[in-house]
Amino acid sequence: MANNSPTPRGDSAAACEKARQFSAQQAASQKRKGLWVKIGVLVAVVAIIAIVAAIVLQQNKGQVADAGPVPAGGNTNGGITLVTSTELASTESGQTVDLNNAGATPTAAGTPAPRGVVKAEAGDPLQLIMYVDANCVYCADFESEYGDDLKTWLDAKDITLEYRNVAFLDRGSPTNYSSRGANAFACVANEAPASYFSFATAVFAHHAEGEMTNAELAQMAKDNGADVESCIEDGTYRPFVKYTTQAALADSISGTPSMFLNGEEWNGTSDPDFKAWAQSIIDAHKG
Repeated sequence: MANNSPTPRGDSAAACEKARQFSAQQAASQKRKGLWVKIGVLVAVVAIIAIVAAIVLQQNKGQVADAGPVPAGGNTNGGITLVTSTELASTESGQTVDLNNAGATPTAAGTPAPRGVVKAEAGDPLQLIMYVDANCVYCADFESEYGDDLKTWLDAKDITLEYRNVAFLDRGSPTNYSSRGANAFACVANEAPASYFSFATAVFAHHAEGEMTNAELAQMAKDNGADVESCIEDGTYRPFVKYTTQAALADSISGTPSMFLNGEEWNGTSDPDFKAWAQSIIDAHKG
């Protein structure tokens, strides 16, 4: 009878073939693993380069010049003045500011005495100066509560409204939102003055939803009739914001919102109702 059982030599050959196949599979597996390791290292290197580039770009953007232009409706006191809710004050074109002329910060807090205060003559509107910060929750609350009153007084020509947009709260923002927001305000003032009041109202109304990117600020400006994307992205008025902030500190303004109507400072503790306080001064001026 024929013996069909594999011979010992056949067993050895089969085992060798299996070993060869296993070895080939292991080599292919190691090759694949090596390839993925190389790809992983490459991705990590690209990611690190991207992070470093982003940091460098952010640092470069943070290098704001000490001198720069004043927007339309603006002045060298750091303000942007509305004469109605859709009109800015007529100001000299080509004005510039320089941080070296902003004044030194007082070593001790004093009585705030803002530069550029004008006492109204009989029959003239009263000057209301407001120091605000785009990232200030109290400013957002103030605009929400009294924005309609400001508009009413403006359009009745009872007041002029000078926004002095400072960046006190940049220290708590990883994106310098206070400065970027103030720059956006100045961009809108310069390019689309009729949109300034509605844009400012929209920015403060958004506060509860968090900081906005430049693109979001530009879109909000566009929604309010101002196409200022390049101005916002370029930070055109960041030097003006820098100057305004230092000038406010030099004038002993230490918080926002701070209000001065016809040279009188509003004290929210002794006079918690701003509308009643301001209306009494307006009425007294009218006689």
